[in-house]
Amino acid sequence: MPSQGDDTHQRVGRGGPRNHAEIVRDVVASSSAAGRAGFAASWRRSLMHHKIDPGQKGRSDRLSAAEIRARREASGLLLKIATPVLDRLARAACDAGCTVLLSDAGGLILDERVRAGDQVDFHASNLVTGSDWSEGAEGTNGIGTCLAEGRPVTVWRDQHFRAGNIGLTCMGAPVFGANGDLAGVIDVSSARSDMTEGYASLVSLTVQDAAQRIEGDLFRASYQSARILSTGSGENAPQGVMLLALDRDDLVVGATRAARRYLGIEDSQIGRLPANDVIGQGPRGGLEEAQRAAMARALARNGGNVSAAARDLGIARATFYRKAKALNLGV
Repeated sequence: MPSQGDDTHQRVGRGGPRNHAEIVRDVVASSSAAGRAGFAASWRRSLMHHKIDPGQKGRSDRLSAAEIRARREASGLLLKIATPVLDRLARAACDAGCTVLLSDAGGLILDERVRAGDQVDFHASNLVTGSDWSEGAEGTNGIGTCLAEGRPVTVWRDQHFRAGNIGLTCMGAPVFGANGDLAGVIDVSSARSDMTEGYASLVSLTVQDAAQRIEGDLFRASYQSARILSTGSGENAPQGVMLLALDRDDLVVGATRAARRYLGIEDSQIGRLPANDVIGQGPRGGLEEAQRAAMARALARNGGNVSAAARDLGIARATFYRKAKALNLGV
């Protein structure tokens, strides 16, 4: 996120809502200003491609109850897996006056967590279940720009495209599905004027962690009959969630987005690629080392309980014991 020392950022902050639209247009038109503005590319898309007027009030229409229900059903697995993670996130974020939102891949808000006392303000800004926060609807914002750029974003007040949204600070992180496609966004938004950049950065990291937890659980749920193997730096790698799904012949039948990028796995290789070809060879063989590490992590997560560790990896208890013996992993 650009610092508050950014020239354009300061101008926007001093200009206020009445001058915000003019500043947006100036930044989009000026190559030098665009170089200093953190979200110039998004502002340009919003103005030139989506044809949104930055001075015009945002949309207030929402889907009907039946339409919301249909969109939620289409994202049923995402909602199911995300619910406990959102609940934990909300316990801290809502106490700080924030709202916690989950959108689908189209930018439609599917679920929200907000305190009753803050609900009126957020709903007045249309941050509510059933509203469209894609970049094509609202311009630069924590949900839509996160989807458009496929990366975590923090959109600080006047970095929003619409003048009506500059009272918000929005921290969004993408959730990728089991096949590496965008599944949705977790967003934490604040309307507090005393929000600091330091606190926003902390919230952003928490949101990213929550998104990665959901992504990992989505992947496991999608490949319940496969063995799940961590690769690279594992699930908390800087590149993202690094998981592979292997069948009984050690062929890669699934890979997260980060694992596909890191290991160079193409869609056409899924179901045909031997795991050892992508994990690499070491003194014991890359696959063996990766399997041993994954089993050790599963045991550690479950306090040494072999049955629980086997369930985590999607294999039978007897298979876990057999592989542990072959890999000299004491259980």
